[in-house]
Amino acid sequence: MLNPRTYERGWLRFDLVAGIVLAAILVPQGMAYAELAGLPPVTGLYTTIACLVAYAIFGPSRVLVLGPDSSVSPLILASITPLVVVGDPGSAIVLAGMLAVLVGLIEIGLGVAKLGFVADLLSSEVRVGYMNGLAVTIIVGQLPKLFGFSTDADGFVDELTAFWNGLDQTNRTTLITGLAVLLVLLVLPRITTRIPAVLVAIVGVTVVSALLGLADEGVKTVGTLPQGFPTPSLPWTSASDAVALMVGAVGITMVSLTDTIATASSFAARRGDEVDANAEMIGVGASNVVAGFFQGFAVSVSSSRTAVADQSGARTQLTGLVGAGLVALLLLVFNGLLADLPQTALAAVVIVAALSLADLPALARFARLRRSSLVLSLVASAGVIFLGVLQGIVVAIVLAILLFFRRNWWPHGTVLAEVPELGGWHAVSVHPEGRQVDGIVVFRWEAPLFFANAGQFRDQVRALVRDSSPAYVVLQCEAVTDIDVTAAEVLKDLDEELNAKGVHLAFVELRDRLADLIVRYDLDATLQAEHFYASVEEAVAALASERDGGPAGAGS
Repeated sequence: MLNPRTYERGWLRFDLVAGIVLAAILVPQGMAYAELAGLPPVTGLYTTIACLVAYAIFGPSRVLVLGPDSSVSPLILASITPLVVVGDPGSAIVLAGMLAVLVGLIEIGLGVAKLGFVADLLSSEVRVGYMNGLAVTIIVGQLPKLFGFSTDADGFVDELTAFWNGLDQTNRTTLITGLAVLLVLLVLPRITTRIPAVLVAIVGVTVVSALLGLADEGVKTVGTLPQGFPTPSLPWTSASDAVALMVGAVGITMVSLTDTIATASSFAARRGDEVDANAEMIGVGASNVVAGFFQGFAVSVSSSRTAVADQSGARTQLTGLVGAGLVALLLLVFNGLLADLPQTALAAVVIVAALSLADLPALARFARLRRSSLVLSLVASAGVIFLGVLQGIVVAIVLAILLFFRRNWWPHGTVLAEVPELGGWHAVSVHPEGRQVDGIVVFRWEAPLFFANAGQFRDQVRALVRDSSPAYVVLQCEAVTDIDVTAAEVLKDLDEELNAKGVHLAFVELRDRLADLIVRYDLDATLQAEHFYASVEEAVAALASERDGGPAGAGS
C-alpha cells in the first residue's frame, strides 16, 4: 500500500525509472493476454491501468505488479465463451467484467475470513501438471495466428487438426514476421536482461511494419486503439450468467492466489519483508473488482513484471502508478502509436509466455523422487489438454483434494529399529540392519488418527502382532496430531483385544493435548499413564525391564 506520509524522497528517482521500464512491457503483454482471453486488445490496457491503481491503494506489498496473466486468460476465455451473445462482441467484455468482479469478491471474502491457506490447496505436482497442460493448449491455440490464418476449432485435438489442415492458408510474410519476433524474445534474454526483450521486439516489429507496409502484404495489425478510458460501470447481464461463471471464478481464484502467494513470498524474502496472505487476497481481490468496473478482466500477480520492476530499482507501488500513467497517456494521446503492430507479434508474445509456464525439469525431478507424483502431474496435464482449460482446473483441484485425503486416509506406518551409527530409531525398511528388541515392536504411525484411517491403523497393528508375536507394541506418536472420537473407540477396542492375547500397547512422544483427549474420551482406564513415555529409548528400556521382571498388568 502506497502511503504518502511515509514515502522517502530518495525513493522517487528509483520508482520513476522502474515505472518507465515497466510500462514498456505492460502494453504489449496487456494487449496479448487480452486477445488470449478472447477480448479486444485495448481491454488489456484498461485492465492494466485499473488493477495497478487499485493495488497501489489496497495491496500490502511494496513491489508486486498485477496485470493480465497468461495462466488466467485461458480460463477467462473458457468461462465466457459459452455465454457470449452471437453478433454482440460487447457481451464478451461485460461477461469478462462480471467474472473479474466475482473473482474479486471471492478473494476479498477469503481474505476477510482469514482463509489465506487455500492458496496452498494446489500441490506442487498438480500445479506443475496444470501449467504444463496450459502451456501446450496456449501454444497450439496461437499457432494459426502466428501463421497468418484463423480457425473455428474448439478443443485441443480439434484445434491441432484445424491448424494442420489450414497450413495451406499460411501467409508467408506473417509467419516470417512472427518467427522473427519469437526469435528476439527467446534469444535476447540469453544475451542481456538489462533491456526487456519484449520492448525491443514490439518496437522493432512495429517500425518495420510501418516502413515496409506489411499490412498491404496481408499481415493483420492491431490498428488504432480507441481513444480515452472507459467510465466505470457495473458489468452485469443476468443472474443465470453469474451462476454459470462461478466455476471459472473459483478456478481463477485458485490459480491466481497460488501464483500471488508464491511470488509475494519470493520477493518478500529478498527484502526481508513478511507476507500476509490474507492481506494479499484482499488487495488482489479489490484490484479484480476495480478492473471489472472499467471494462477489464480478471488479473493475477506477474512474476516476470514484478522481477522487471524489482531489477529496475522499484521501492514502492509508485512504480505501478507511473506505469499505469504512461499506459493511460498512450490511450489518451498516442492511441495510434501501435496501429502497425502485427497481430502475429502478439501471438509470439503469448507463445513465449506459455513456454515460461511449462516446467519440464520438475517432471524429471518427480520421476526421480516419487513416481506417483509424476503420474499425478501428467494426469493434471492430460485433464487440461484433452478436457479443456476450465475442466482441467477442476480436475487439478479435485486431484489436489484427493491427494490430501489419500495421504491421510492411507498413511504410511512403519516398524522402527535402532541404528547406532545414525543415532536413534529409523525405519526397518530403509535400515534392515537395525537392532530390534525381542518381544517389543516399535511402530510409527505417520498421520493424525481419525475416522477415515482408524481401520487402517488397527489392521496394521494386528498384522504386526500376528507376524511378530510381541509382548509390547510401542506406538511412536510424533506425527499423530489428533485423535477423533471414532479413532478413540477403535483404539480402546484394539487395546482390549490385544490385552486378551497378552499383548500391551505403549505410547511414545504423545502430545500433551492428545494425552488430555485420552482422559476426555475416558480411555485412561484402558490406556494406562505408566505406559506413556517421552522417548523410544526410555520406553524400550522400561518395557524390557518389565518383561524380564514378570508379566505386565491387566491394562495396556
